[in-house]
Amino acid sequence: MTTTLSIEDTERLVASTLQRADVGPAQAASVAHALVTAEAVGQGGHGLRRIPAYSGQAKVKKVDGHASPVIEMSRAATMRVDAAEGFAYPAFDLAIERAPAIVAETGVLAIGVRNSHHAGVLGLTVERFAEKGLVALMMANAPSAMAAWGGTKGVFGTNPIAFATPLPDADPVVIDLSLSKVARGKVMAAKQKGAAIPEGWALDKDGNPTTDADAALAGTMVPVGDAKGAALALMVEMLSAGLTGSNFAYEASSLFDDKGAPPRLGQFILVLDPKAIGGANALHRLGGLAAMIGQEPGVRLPGRRGLEARRKAASTGLAIEDDVMAMIEAV
Repeated sequence: MTTTLSIEDTERLVASTLQRADVGPAQAASVAHALVTAEAVGQGGHGLRRIPAYSGQAKVKKVDGHASPVIEMSRAATMRVDAAEGFAYPAFDLAIERAPAIVAETGVLAIGVRNSHHAGVLGLTVERFAEKGLVALMMANAPSAMAAWGGTKGVFGTNPIAFATPLPDADPVVIDLSLSKVARGKVMAAKQKGAAIPEGWALDKDGNPTTDADAALAGTMVPVGDAKGAALALMVEMLSAGLTGSNFAYEASSLFDDKGAPPRLGQFILVLDPKAIGGANALHRLGGLAAMIGQEPGVRLPGRRGLEARRKAASTGLAIEDDVMAMIEAV
């Protein structure tokens, strides 16, 4: 069974739930918008199922629900954002607010976020830059979930990468991918439902394939593209954690429970003015490429499915599973 709520009512429900867990009103609104939007685009593992963990962590100050991010411009085109051991979303909101004016002058902006938390659906963050006419590339590290190729010890997170670009007279292209074969949030969702996971997603602590969600969470995720995915995860770890001064994956506490110190994760964002890089015709060239690809039957440009799902949810509401409602009410 499910309960159907409008996007606005769901955001109010989530925000009030977080405030009961000692999250400030502004911070709760930012987090609620991110979680509900993730749910609306079909990314439930980064959506409402995160509420029990977020709330539990806020109650014990593993994440500071009242933290306000702080920006430092270390150079004309380099921004340091201290999330202050709070939720990541207010830090992203602040960077997105400040970036356009800076990029209008410099043509480019590199953003390093430190002392941060779960980055959620990166595609939703880079899409917000694209809505302002900017191209954005983003990556984030996460607590240990994936081994170096050939190993069994988790040294990387699932370390997602996302990219978005505006297009003339069309919805933006949004690419969002985890460097594990699936996001670890899908394993968490399977655990909550008491369901098995498909073979090929994860390995147990001894490096053996498993379909058991508990064994998968105690073990490691399988990288997409095998050795190539593990190499990309190393790149993300270096940019998002190494350069920003954040915890590496193996130093960060879990995002799934309320035990341990704040995770202090990092995110790296590169924002570009397409006209500054490619001239006045840059977006038309990108639009031409997207149109050519989209003409072929059966081809869907990245980001379109999630956008369609969000528009449907805005029209008909969100169908929230009973076990998720029960988890929210239990907070």
